Amino acid sequence: MPPSPTSSTMEDSIELSVGKRVHASGDPRRIGTVRYVGALEGYSGIWIGVDWDNGEGKHDGTVNGFKYFEAREDRSGSFMRLKKSLCSGVGFLDALKLRYLGDYTKEEEDEMYVLSTRRNRISIQLVGKDKIQEKLNHFQDLTSVSISYMGVSSTGPLHEIYAALPNLKELNMAGNLLSNWQDVGAICVALPLLEILDLTGSRLEQGIIDLPLLMNIRILVLNNCRISWKEVEILKKSIPMVEELHLIANKLKTIMDFSSNSTANYITGFDSLKLLNLEDNCIDSWDEIFKLCQLKRLEHLYLNKNKLKHIFYSQILNIPKDSEYHEKCMKPFKNLRCLLLGSNEIEDLSSIDSLNYFPNLVDVRISDNPICDAAKGGIPRFNLIARLSKVDMLNGSEVSRRERKESEIRYVRLISSKVHVYNQEEIKELHPRYCELKLLHGLDDEKPSVEVTGPKKMASELLSITLKCVGASFGEKAPLNKKLPPTTMVGKLKLLCESFFKLKAVKPKLFIEEEGSPFPTLLDDDMSSLADFGICSGTTILVDEEA
Repeated sequence: MPPSPTSSTMEDSIELSVGKRVHASGDPRRIGTVRYVGALEGYSGIWIGVDWDNGEGKHDGTVNGFKYFEAREDRSGSFMRLKKSLCSGVGFLDALKLRYLGDYTKEEEDEMYVLSTRRNRISIQLVGKDKIQEKLNHFQDLTSVSISYMGVSSTGPLHEIYAALPNLKELNMAGNLLSNWQDVGAICVALPLLEILDLTGSRLEQGIIDLPLLMNIRILVLNNCRISWKEVEILKKSIPMVEELHLIANKLKTIMDFSSNSTANYITGFDSLKLLNLEDNCIDSWDEIFKLCQLKRLEHLYLNKNKLKHIFYSQILNIPKDSEYHEKCMKPFKNLRCLLLGSNEIEDLSSIDSLNYFPNLVDVRISDNPICDAAKGGIPRFNLIARLSKVDMLNGSEVSRRERKESEIRYVRLISSKVHVYNQEEIKELHPRYCELKLLHGLDDEKPSVEVTGPKKMASELLSITLKCVGASFGEKAPLNKKLPPTTMVGKLKLLCESFFKLKAVKPKLFIEEEGSPFPTLLDDDMSSLADFGICSGTTILVDEEA
């Protein structure tokens, strides 16, 4: 735990006003906002009503039937005595000295460093009271500083901040007590080289309209700040050069509520923004995300851990022809290269297929969605690769040329084995890349029944597969290469594996080894054929044992 100011170091006369940020004495990570200052009926003295950020209080601001303040949650509020229980914070430079000049742990030592010209961290390791001035001199060399959870509640003399840290480029102020955007702006102005600012966990409730122009800020982190998109729209005027904006865990549900007579309908500005992180929010409609489609330099959009159920792409924009924005509009998400959609609620194939229409999308994450969960009828990795024509990075794993080719061939054979049950319109709707891939790889439709005309014809249709034992009780057994008809049922293959590997009193369980995927695909239907699973020559099947 970093050294932190306690109530005993504060002036007894400090007055706490409603809206001021505080932390529990001795625990700088337990942070809250003062919502009441005054007497409590039945208790002596002055009490401070606090609404705690982590929701770990005792009530909702009501005591003995009387509501003193409105807490954010049912049990996020509590009452504290000032002198014994609360710390109202310190100035910026006081926090800096406490972090870098006080007694600190090994963990804190790791945060004390200077960046070399090659961006390598050079630790500052100076001990002893006689070296204090030498440490202070190092402040001027620092380009990166962390004073997270140090109870910073005020700026202090701004000229002293510049004098101490003239070369600072990166500042981590996560979990501090500032409550006014003007204080943040003043610190940024005092640090003219500052490019990266982390304000995670801050509750900045005032002054955003009066924020000065911050031309040097390139990366701004506002995770868990309870900021709304309306505030983001105000903020963007002050950070015109921002390239990365992180808004994780802000409970955002809507991007912008455009009025019915709005001529824009889409977010504009942010002309330098390349990365927007909206992970772990509450967005459940792609209509909200589509409002971002005119951010002209946006390359990375992170949407993991939201509540999205469906994705679409449309080149028809809702912009009136007489609007000033009509001639300026571009193809939606024109420069988007990376889209992270993990841990949402996507369950339809049309959402997957719509990703092909994004002009430059090559990196996609869709893991932990129902559409990828085999237990919920989802599709395996090879099927995703075949459907996504431009993707070269899927769920964090590179899609090699070989894996793409094998996946597409396997996909075509899987659909070919069932093509007789579809008409042409159904194939086009359900499998939009099927005909394209069939031509690309020179593959013919599988017939419902194929008349074998001779041994050569039969041999040409056999699949060459590798069977590999991985069961813990099997012992060491060499892999076997076998040629099998594509019509071989999974149940039949299990019996063959028992014979091939001389397995006794063990029920085998079969998986397809997927290149680039951390988990193999279970062959879970004994009545399905190898062709039904899209298995082609060169496939490795893992032979495990039933639990």
